[in-house]
Amino acid sequence: MKKLLSIAITLIITLQVQATAPVKQWGQLQVIGNQLCDQQGTPVVLRGVSLGWHNIWPRFYNKKVVKTLKDDWNATVIRAAMGVTTVEDNYMDNPTFALQCIEPVIKAAIKNNVYVIIDWHSHEMHTAKAKEFFSMMAQKYGKYPHVIYELYNEPVEDSWEDLKQYATEIITEIRKYDPDNIILMGCPHWDQDIHLVAESPLQGFSNIMYTLHFYASTHKEYLRDRMEDAVKRGIPIFVSESGVTEASGDGKIDEESQQLWLDRMEQLKVSWLIWSLSDKNESCSMLLPRATSTGPWPDDVIKRSGKLTRQYLRKYNR
Repeated sequence: MKKLLSIAITLIITLQVQATAPVKQWGQLQVIGNQLCDQQGTPVVLRGVSLGWHNIWPRFYNKKVVKTLKDDWNATVIRAAMGVTTVEDNYMDNPTFALQCIEPVIKAAIKNNVYVIIDWHSHEMHTAKAKEFFSMMAQKYGKYPHVIYELYNEPVEDSWEDLKQYATEIITEIRKYDPDNIILMGCPHWDQDIHLVAESPLQGFSNIMYTLHFYASTHKEYLRDRMEDAVKRGIPIFVSESGVTEASGDGKIDEESQQLWLDRMEQLKVSWLIWSLSDKNESCSMLLPRATSTGPWPDDVIKRSGKLTRQYLRKYNR
């Protein structure tokens, strides 16, 4: 009897651990048709948090933040937004510092069995440097099913034809070392023109998804419809960045529009992350400056966008 009780307790503990360890539960992700699926081929929706630019908020790039977001906020995916240019101390200027920030997040995600997006957070094309970077990441981390590569955060001026050529080069390089982890590719005009992808998707690659970004107070029904149309046309979409605010990252928080987005993404089984774990004086930042660098964070240091994000994750990632 004691032996049976011991086995039962062990089984319950194992199930509880798996329930809070997404990679143990779903394993090697794959794309089947227009859908992200687990290693068994069952549809999966990842939901999580994007960290802010590593070179503005390096203090949040640590293993304890990863554990807090997974255990307390119920995130199943965390995005390491490595700033490539624009802001000082970026990857192009200081690659050593960039790696010192993002690699602890990647390693902590692997240790905690949560998925992690390695995000080339750029608005401009830098093919040679991106190829070099993702080659390094694939060689170091490609053996782990936890890893997802995001090749280009938000293209602004590039045409879809030029972006397809860029993606082909980077994907080919990654696949030399990592044959199967998910790869995300952005689309023109701040990841809004997903209809261009639907008209002419990449060919010859597997486990590729396309990113769409929205901010609920700016982007409304027209973009939700565009997303749905692309999914119905067979395009696998991953919302790697979104916000409850205006597209500037500031201004009005629109809970009604955000819920409409959540309803549509859940209906279509589209994965999503919300921007950003940072302490800037703007609406989309989730924490106050006096919040610790590690968490867990009490309510009095979590801003409205952070409380909403935590609420959504606890609701949908049950």
